[in-house]
Amino acid sequence: MRRDTLGKLIGLAGIAGVAATGVVIARDERERRAYSADDVRSRLHERAAAATETPVPVPRPEPRENPIQALRRRLRR
Repeated sequence: MRRDTLGKLIGLAGIAGVAATGVVIARDERERRAYSADDVRSRLHERAAAATETPVPVPRPEPRENPIQALRRRLRR
């Protein structure tokens, strides 16, 4: 076997190994996160209740200076 062919085969084997590992990890993650419909519904209700209990204050934006006045002020310096 030629040296460059051997290197290509080793590279392809490495890529296949990485892809297979990713598939296994994704499958395990899906199984771990498999919730029933009732679990999802109860978690959503809990989050909605928590969101309505504590309103987050929204800061008011500061008024912006008129762009023409800002330009005049800069030019006077």
